[in-house]
Amino acid sequence: EVQLQASGGGLVQTGGSLRLSCTTSGFTFEDYAIGWFRQAPGEERQAVSCISPNDGTTDYRDAAKGRFTISSDNARTTVYLQMNNLKPEDTAVYYCAADRYYSGLGRVSCQYEYDFWGQGTLVTVSS
Repeated sequence: EVQLQASGGGLVQTGGSLRLSCTTSGFTFEDYAIGWFRQAPGEERQAVSCISPNDGTTDYRDAAKGRFTISSDNARTTVYLQMNNLKPEDTAVYYCAADRYYSGLGRVSCQYEYDFWGQGTLVTVSS
């Protein structure tokens, strides 16, 4: 029932931009945190950025700070990741995921285990 689909990946030159989309269905969108994660070849999966569509709080990890922006369109139950000034080290499969979030107890975080995952979309940044 819970579905998340990442899209928008592709091949881009160093310094270019991409906007990834995470379309969701099958759950109460505003009751969950939505996060972007990525995995490069030979590397551990790492968090990129997470957001609460309910309270609007965000969590940007080091690789994303200053270059990436996460946002949500609650009417479309969709989360976006705008990626600017892309670098070859950004090359990875990007996944979006959802985790139950309780607004009022703090702010959203990427540090927890996210329960629901999509299939991912490949981003390749050429050098």
